[in-house]
Amino acid sequence: MLTIKDKYFYENDKPFFWLGDTAWLMLDKLEFNDIKLYLRNRKSLGYNVIQVVLVYSLIGHDELPGMPSSNKDTTSIEYFSFAKEVISYAKSLGIYVALLPCWGSFVKNNILTIDNVDRYAKFLNEFYNELDNLIWVVGGDIRGDLNYELFNRFGIMLKSYNKDRLVTFHPFGRTGSYLWFNDCSWLDFNMFQSGHRRYDQLTLNAWDDKATNEDSFGEDNYKYVIKNFSYNIKKPCLDSEPSYEGIVQGLHDVKEPYWEARHVRRYAYWSVLEGASGFTYGNNAIIQFFNYGEKGAYGVRENWYEALHSPGGAQMQYLKELMLKINFNEGNAHPEYILNQRERHHRTSCFAGESFIICYNYCGDLFEVDLKKYKDKTLYGYWMNPENNSKSFIGEFSNLDSNKFRPTKRKELANDWVLLLLEKEI
Repeated sequence: MLTIKDKYFYENDKPFFWLGDTAWLMLDKLEFNDIKLYLRNRKSLGYNVIQVVLVYSLIGHDELPGMPSSNKDTTSIEYFSFAKEVISYAKSLGIYVALLPCWGSFVKNNILTIDNVDRYAKFLNEFYNELDNLIWVVGGDIRGDLNYELFNRFGIMLKSYNKDRLVTFHPFGRTGSYLWFNDCSWLDFNMFQSGHRRYDQLTLNAWDDKATNEDSFGEDNYKYVIKNFSYNIKKPCLDSEPSYEGIVQGLHDVKEPYWEARHVRRYAYWSVLEGASGFTYGNNAIIQFFNYGEKGAYGVRENWYEALHSPGGAQMQYLKELMLKINFNEGNAHPEYILNQRERHHRTSCFAGESFIICYNYCGDLFEVDLKKYKDKTLYGYWMNPENNSKSFIGEFSNLDSNKFRPTKRKELANDWVLLLLEKEI
């Protein structure tokens, strides 16, 4: 099982960088052979956590699985045994499953209630207690204050059967679980959902507009990390639902442009270099396991098998490799090291430890780094291209108060770069 120390995850006392993929409907839509293919593909790309919903569709459910219910397949013991087999197979690949017992709509529609939540938690824990690669995720794209008593009770009950199993909460768009549950002992780490909107799309008068407006950060998902660590009780956090690759910006209007690989990279590097304990990627076709001939959502353009090979999904492993290489658990965000800090897309992230400085700039801007704390060291500099993980040596830096850096402009549309300043050559 995973454990937590300070703001990071550990596995067998070694730092664990959460690189998640979003597979909400995997259990609902795929047969076992396709699930095996999907999981093996994600393993090959460095993913070590899969976020999936156990029971998603409301159709046919008058009560929850494990209780008197309709004859819908997903209410049968065979279905839950199938899910257990899948989770066990994921373990054989070294993958954890972050499992939502049901989607938030079950609470909105009064199917999961304060009167039956104990029974459902008991059923789940007894059925899956032997699985040590399982992480419980309460919620499911929903505000925690919609029914705080129920969610809090669900978290308490899931934790009570195995105090070592991690439990968290997946919140509504543009919110974080810290808003409601940060002081709850059952909540081991916070998830936030930065969501799928541009800076100019905070209010669309659509079904997913929220009633209150605590965190209007637009695309600045790193600000959720800052908010997370502003509380007296410090818990790890990660962006569990950023803008998905291949999804319409704002979700609702298919005439809008799409979020692409370069946008996904920005969300990943911004949040992780601000101190998040990992990152969860998502792809529009994969979250719904879309096949041609079906009625897809959010302007989906390709089937899920093609989407397995999307560029952004393949590029996430480079961030994971980098963070593990530099011993990221020994570093902290240092935005103050950027002496000409700018806003929005031109912001430069900075994460540093005693032997390294990592900076990320999305637009290929010139930025100046404060090096006074490293004057007695020699730092070896490299530009890293986050599209292909190539690293190009740029020189040695020592005895400097600061230095200005500007990457070479790439010919492609994207021009994001990672600056590596390392005490050891690579």
